[in-house]
Amino acid sequence: MPRKKSNSVAVKPEYQPTQREVTALEKHFARRAAEPPAPSIKVSNGAKASAISINHPDKVVGQLLLAEALGTVDHDFITGLLSQLANAGSQGRAVDEKDLNFLLSVIKGIKPRDQLEAMLAAQMAVIHVASMTFAQRLAHIENIVQQDSAERALNKLTRTFATQLEALKRYRTGGEQKVTVQHVSVSEGGQAIVGNVTQAARQTTPEKTPALTDARKPPMSIIGEAERAPVALRARARK
Repeated sequence: MPRKKSNSVAVKPEYQPTQREVTALEKHFARRAAEPPAPSIKVSNGAKASAISINHPDKVVGQLLLAEALGTVDHDFITGLLSQLANAGSQGRAVDEKDLNFLLSVIKGIKPRDQLEAMLAAQMAVIHVASMTFAQRLAHIENIVQQDSAERALNKLTRTFATQLEALKRYRTGGEQKVTVQHVSVSEGGQAIVGNVTQAARQTTPEKTPALTDARKPPMSIIGEAERAPVALRARARK
């Protein structure tokens, strides 16, 4: 008798994560629970214009969460910054929702503390996107002229990003330089000084070299010119 074909499908066994993966997942969800991300942005592209809204069930709560993530309490600032990011991250009239949320995620990751830091973070996000654009162009060059142009632009953009990062650090620290002492070894009875130490040159007075004397005899006194007695010289007898 012919064998009947089985309709059963082999079930693929469920993947079992390793202990390292389980630990990483636990850390990830714990971090998200402690610091939930600010809401993202929804974009509705129409025939004439694009509408931007906060992706949250409650509009007021979503706006407050986004304001906290941008380091501001001014809702006009949020509206203006989102509009600028939408224009900077779009190549045509239509606003790219994915690119806009990426730029916004960069700003949220920097965690600005005020509006100035939020604006600097927005510029850093835009410069990063431009750098990646010219890096892609550099990988698909067709002649030397295109190579030189892409290299110059990429070099300027990456230098600008590094300068922006340093400016953000200086602004957050108030321009102060922190000195960290990792290890100090002080011997018994000594003192440790942390900071700039300026050591003045020691002024030494030359000491007079004492006269050598015989320990068995009293030292001879030095006779001055006035105390010297004249010594009579005997004339030699003539032969």
